[in-house]
Amino acid sequence: MKFGDVFKKSFLEGGASVIPAGQVMATLCVVCLLSLYIFLIYRVMTRKSFYNKSFNVSLGILPVITAAIILAMQSNLVISLGMVGALSIVRFRTAVKDPLDLVFLFWSISIGIISGAGLYEVAFLACLVVTALIFVLENLPVGRAPMLLVVNLSAKSGEEELLELVKRFSRFYQVKSRNISGEDLDLVVEVRVRQEHEFVSRVSRMEQVRSVSLILHDGEATF
Repeated sequence: MKFGDVFKKSFLEGGASVIPAGQVMATLCVVCLLSLYIFLIYRVMTRKSFYNKSFNVSLGILPVITAAIILAMQSNLVISLGMVGALSIVRFRTAVKDPLDLVFLFWSISIGIISGAGLYEVAFLACLVVTALIFVLENLPVGRAPMLLVVNLSAKSGEEELLELVKRFSRFYQVKSRNISGEDLDLVVEVRVRQEHEFVSRVSRMEQVRSVSLILHDGEATF
């Protein structure tokens, strides 16, 4: 028998280890509890917005699957190398629309990895810290988001009067677009106003104004 054969045999046989059933059960129980915790936190965080139940269910299942993979990798070196090769060819093409969903996704996977490694205290502490950060940062006050004033004027000469009125109600404004069609003028102005109803009423009472809309800007807040 050559040295290479001995090395291969020792590599294949010596890389295996038996994980106690008690450790496996404890790991799965801890992971299930933390999965339910992440499931509930995601449900609470999205109660006022669009809630994707299938994504939340995936968050609850991912830690269990990840922990099972980590346990299998610990039991046998050959299996761990095979899983690394198998997982390297997996491609996820589902687009994550909300950046906060990406945070929950990584949180779910990391809890499975940490628990699968047997670091239960780290997993519990990480859940508490992440939860605190999410709620604190989510409730921090931010700058008031700008709004878009869309106005259709029957005469181009009405732009100056309109902008003078905008100055009275908004300290910040910026003309985003001008569209001229014959004598008509379509203006889109970015404004930040607090008295929205009164502002729109004053604009609509202008002689040259045919239609007016005040739209919430779905973008970054301006500081």
